[in-house]
Amino acid sequence: MGNVIDLSKSVYEICIENPEVIDIMKDLGFEDIAKPGMLKTAGRFMTLPKGAALKKISFDKLKEILVNKGYQLIDQ
Repeated sequence: MGNVIDLSKSVYEICIENPEVIDIMKDLGFEDIAKPGMLKTAGRFMTLPKGAALKKISFDKLKEILVNKGYQLIDQ
């Protein structure tokens, strides 16, 4: 089985478990994730669905890209 991302987890948890997700998110418009401290602060309570809504980025597009990169998504 490939990498698994639980969409109910925080962005911080997802990026700690899958560091390559940071680059994927930056490419999609989540530039703030690369700023020092942002992942450790806002990332601890922000989820991917909430972050996508906040940034006005299509969550369906984000999910599609993650699946195409080999991730299995768990949506609880």
